Amino acid sequence: MADRDIDLVAHLMRRAGFGATRDELDGLAEKGYDAVVDDLLDPGPADTMPDDIIRRYHVDQSELRIQGAATANWLYKMISTKAPLEEKTALFWHSLFATGERKVNNMKTMMSQIDMFRRHGQGSFRTLLVELSKNPAMLYWLDNNENHKGAPNENYGRELLELFAMGIGNYTEQDVKECARAFTGWTVEAAEYMTLRSTKASIWPYGRVAFQFEYRPDDHDDSEKQFLGETGNFNGEDI
Repeated sequence: MADRDIDLVAHLMRRAGFGATRDELDGLAEKGYDAVVDDLLDPGPADTMPDDIIRRYHVDQSELRIQGAATANWLYKMISTKAPLEEKTALFWHSLFATGERKVNNMKTMMSQIDMFRRHGQGSFRTLLVELSKNPAMLYWLDNNENHKGAPNENYGRELLELFAMGIGNYTEQDVKECARAFTGWTVEAAEYMTLRSTKASIWPYGRVAFQFEYRPDDHDDSEKQFLGETGNFNGEDI
């Protein structure tokens, strides 16, 4: 086997995953570069430790009550996954669409966002942005749960245009305002109850519950908006 084959596969596994051992690289090189790429893109079912085993022997990583345990849970998946490109992509999107426990204060909600990146991270960017806009971690992080009809909060709309999608110079300040109005009513389900429930939930055996998305049509500004030169009664999906 040529060293060149090993070098190419090793580089691929570092970039599309988290590296590989020499024995793994030998097997991958034997399979062939194109076949390895195909496996990365379509890995089949992830072969990691079953959740019931984690729940029995690593309760802290199952309940996801504290940040360190949740980090360890994800790190284990990165190390052991048979779908490294999926985990690497999830890490990439988490780094770009940054949220954090210090404001969200619910690790299960944070981990549900990572699951969303696994499901949609290699698909349509439009779909990913819609799912991100519904994600409770992002709703809290950029205050769209405080974005109401008649009292818009522009934080998420501004970040969506400036950092997540278009970049400075490709929209106007008015577009930010109209974007925010379009995302009114996109919020967290039963926020006050869920906040109380998440702090009171028993840590055994399942820990806190994750927040869920809710669309409230009565809190949505369905009047006419002008966004990027278009006019209509836009909602978030239209944006």
